[in-house]
Amino acid sequence: MAERPEDLNLPNAVITRIIKEALPDGVNISKEARSAISRAASVFVLYATSCANNFAVKGKRKTLNAGDVLSAMEEMEFQRFVAPLKESLEVYRREQKGKKEARKDKDKKADSEEQDKSREEDNDDDDERMEEEEQNDEEEVDN
Repeated sequence: MAERPEDLNLPNAVITRIIKEALPDGVNISKEARSAISRAASVFVLYATSCANNFAVKGKRKTLNAGDVLSAMEEMEFQRFVAPLKESLEVYRREQKGKKEARKDKDKKADSEEQDKSREEDNDDDDERMEEEEQNDEEEVDN
């Protein structure tokens, strides 16, 4: 757990970026307001985590999952965010699945290339043995 309350604050750069994206061009925000938003965001994250943890405990689990977070949002009366969060979660899962499949394809290709290389080396070794045997046979015939 955090030793100081400040350790629980979200990074200022992240908060500033989010604020800038949310506000129209030409609107400025004071340092004090940015600090207040940062603290509010940190409190929200802690509260949402606590609520989600309650759902995990009810399910006799120690790991919070996306369903726990979505249930927590509903319990905190943020129902209007549940649908967009579900959509974002689906996009994330599709991206992760695509990355996983790409990694598998890459691994299969690498394994295939290794096998091809190994076969080529085996063929080269076989060719060398055959040449040596032919030379030995020729030497025996000459003797």
